[in-house]
Amino acid sequence: MSGRYAFAKGLKEVRFLFCQTGEHSAATRSFLSRAYPIMKKNNPSTPIMLREAQGTFPKIYARYGLGQEKSRSLEGLSDKQIEEAVTQLVKNETS
Repeated sequence: MSGRYAFAKGLKEVRFLFCQTGEHSAATRSFLSRAYPIMKKNNPSTPIMLREAQGTFPKIYARYGLGQEKSRSLEGLSDKQIEEAVTQLVKNETS
């Protein structure tokens, strides 16, 4: 499982946005409570930011070199689907 969260070299930052109490963000909160320690352990120099705001729908942003960003909505996804979405974003490099 630890190899799953090895970030691409060009990845500069990962941001998770979600609601701290909303049901629509429950799977995201569950995923982060399980996966955040592993992601941080495997990528200690890459910022992983968690942004909580009331009423915010869950979303992930991945920022690469030269300010390029990719994002993906996590709304309505299961824990496993969130894991797949995160893995795709953090392993893909934008040129």
